[in-house]
Amino acid sequence: MLDASIRLRGKQVYLRPITTDDEDTMKIIKWRNSPVVRPYFIYQEPFTMEGHKKWLEAVIIPEKGHQFIVCKKENDTPIGSIFLRDIDHKNRKAEYGMFLGEEAEKGKGIGCEIATLLSDFAFESLKLHKITARILADNKASLYSNFKAGFVQEAYLKDEVIIDDEYKDVVWVARFNPKE
Repeated sequence: MLDASIRLRGKQVYLRPITTDDEDTMKIIKWRNSPVVRPYFIYQEPFTMEGHKKWLEAVIIPEKGHQFIVCKKENDTPIGSIFLRDIDHKNRKAEYGMFLGEEAEKGKGIGCEIATLLSDFAFESLKLHKITARILADNKASLYSNFKAGFVQEAYLKDEVIIDDEYKDVVWVARFNPKE
């Protein structure tokens, strides 16, 4: 697990590693289940404390992934989360996901900023070559943030998932280490 004192700092926000006893766990669960966040996740199952603990034990503690709490710099308020998962050191790649749980923070360029901060961490600290994300095609704000952060579309998958009895398209995006 990453040292809890690590801070990835941007202009508006900073990212801090989540911990097993993080006081903001309940916010993550609340945000993840909210109508502002949940519709944009490919996996629609309700998020629970038990599921969160299993995620930490299976992915974060053994460092198969890293999760950060997104905090506003001006007042240290948590507003979302971002994570890397399925870190593949052999092929130097990982998948990432993010969400802003506070609706008032959307549309301010924070999505682009945190995607850039996480990518820079992955490229510089973890020495990865490629970061990918799967985004529902109707999530225009997330696609925009990712493209602005330097991601490119790698694939458009038609009728890839079923959500609420409706087929949804998924866009695969990737960002490559610019120093390679």
